[in-house]
Amino acid sequence: MTFLKTTFQYIALVSLILTSFVSSANPPKEIFWEDLIPQGHMQINTQAQANHEGSEQNWVQPDLNAPVVKALDGKSVSLPGFVVPLEGDSEVITEFLLVPYFGACIHVPPPPPNQIVHVTIKGGVPIDSLYDAIVVTGVISTQTWSGEIAQVGYTMKAVGVAPFEL
Repeated sequence: MTFLKTTFQYIALVSLILTSFVSSANPPKEIFWEDLIPQGHMQINTQAQANHEGSEQNWVQPDLNAPVVKALDGKSVSLPGFVVPLEGDSEVITEFLLVPYFGACIHVPPPPPNQIVHVTIKGGVPIDSLYDAIVVTGVISTQTWSGEIAQVGYTMKAVGVAPFEL
């Protein structure tokens, strides 16, 4: 019985070492917003067309059929962007939209769905300032999401959030 227990502990230890070696050998792929647009797709530039005047009720999200990059589905990635909070409290947020520029979905119309990522993070994360860019790391999915302010082309289960540094 002791031999089996020792053998099992040895196998568990070797498995743990191999798992940590493999995960450190494959760090998350750093991606940027243009990587979320399939090659050959002509993307509408909503930031250039943004009108800061007028009523929010008149905002229309453009290019609702904007395609996603299917090859990203299930990949571990890091993506910089800005936060549009959806769920949380005064201390942490647990659900938010990650957008490519400050004010998207709040001060200007939302970008196309393939330029918005719906993020959830277990336990939440403190966000000091919505004006500051962050980097979100996690597993991205091409699963869509729809809320009151936007239709989204990607979702992500985040495992980490850090300040964006040049």
